[in-house]
Amino acid sequence: MARWIETDGLNALIGLLQWSQLALLHVLDILGLVGTQHGQPAWPWSLRLSGENLLIDLGQARRLAWTIVLLAALVFMLLLAIAWRRRRGWVLAAAVVLMTVIPWPEKGVVLVPAYPTSFSRSETLFSAASIAQGRKRYAEQCVSCHGAHGDGQGPLAPEQRIWPPNLNGPLLWRRGDGDLLWHILHGVRDRHGAATMPAFGAVLDTRDAWALIDFMKAQGAGQTLRSAGFWANPVMLPDMVVRCDGRAPRPLSAWRGQRVRIVAASDTAAPLEDPRLVTVVVRHAGRPLGTPGSQSGCTTDDSQAWEALRLVTGSDSLAGTQLLADRDGWLRAAGAPGKSAWSDDDLLCRSEVRPEASTAAPEIDGLAALIRRMDAEPVRYVKGGFVH
Repeated sequence: MARWIETDGLNALIGLLQWSQLALLHVLDILGLVGTQHGQPAWPWSLRLSGENLLIDLGQARRLAWTIVLLAALVFMLLLAIAWRRRRGWVLAAAVVLMTVIPWPEKGVVLVPAYPTSFSRSETLFSAASIAQGRKRYAEQCVSCHGAHGDGQGPLAPEQRIWPPNLNGPLLWRRGDGDLLWHILHGVRDRHGAATMPAFGAVLDTRDAWALIDFMKAQGAGQTLRSAGFWANPVMLPDMVVRCDGRAPRPLSAWRGQRVRIVAASDTAAPLEDPRLVTVVVRHAGRPLGTPGSQSGCTTDDSQAWEALRLVTGSDSLAGTQLLADRDGWLRAAGAPGKSAWSDDDLLCRSEVRPEASTAAPEIDGLAALIRRMDAEPVRYVKGGFVH
C-alpha cells in the first residue's frame, strides 16, 4: 500500500494538478478571459501549482492529497445542505468542523512562480529537423557562454554576472518547457532584478526558441550518457520522416503506441524484421546496408535524423548502433555496434526501483526479457511539475 502511495498514487496526484490547471486555462481561453502569448493561451497568474516538489517531500504530497479529498467532501456537504433543508444546520456545522481539520500543505511547496508561457506546448515536438535548427541557433547565440557541450564553460562565461549553468545537469530538465521558452525570449533576472541572461526575443522567433530547447535536450541527454553511462533523465526518440516499402513518407511519431527499434546503418547486415518491434534503418548520406535480404522495410536517408541520434547518444561513431523506444516514444535501451544479443544491462532509461532478483534461469532471448521490462516499467516523467 505504501509503495502505491509513493508511485501510482503520487503520479495520479501530480497528473490531477496538471489536468486541473490545463482545463482551467482552456475554459478561460474559450470564454475570452485570457490573452495570448506567442500564439498560445497565456497563464494569467504569477503562481501555479507544481508537482515537482511533491516528488521530494512525500509528507507534503500526502497532506495535499488529504486536502483535496476533504475539500471534495466539503463541497458535497454544502450541496447536501442546499438539498436537505431539515438537517441543514447539522450539515453546515459538520462542514465548519471539517474546514478546521483540513491539513493545508505549505504554500512554498505547492505554489511556484509562473509565466504567461508556463503552459505553452512546443511547436516543434522534438524532431530531427528542429534539433538541427536549434543547433544552428545555439552556435549563434549561446555557445560563447554555455560552451560547445552545454557545460557552462564558454569563453565569455567568466565575464558574466553569474556563471552560466551546466545545461547537461538537472536544472534544465526540471524546468517546464514553457518556462524555458519564457527565459530564452525574455531573459533571466536574479531576485534583486539584475539581468543574469539577456533576452533573445529580438533575434529569435518562437519556433527558433522551441528548436533551441530541443537541441539542448538532445545534447544534454548525450553528454549525460557519455559521462554516466545511462540517461539520467528520459529523452524522446527524435521524430523523423520514414519511408516503408515504397509507400508515402510518414513521421516516425505515427507509430506511437508501438515499440520502435532504430538501426544506424553500417557495412554489416541489418537485423531481420521482428513482429514485436517496428524496425527503422537510418542511413547516413544514402549509405547502403550490408546484406540486402535482411533489410528492414522502413528506412530514412535524412542526414538530420542521423545527427540527432548521434547527439542523444553522445556518440562519435553512430554506425551499427541500435536503439529501442517504448510505446510512448521514450528511448529506453541502446546496443553498441557489433553487439550480438540484448541483456538487462542495455536498459539505459529504467525505473529507480530495481526488480527483485529472480531464481529462474536467464532467458535465451534477451530482447524478449528487455521488452517485458520496458512494458512493466513505463516512464512517468515529471518535468517542471508536469507529467510528460
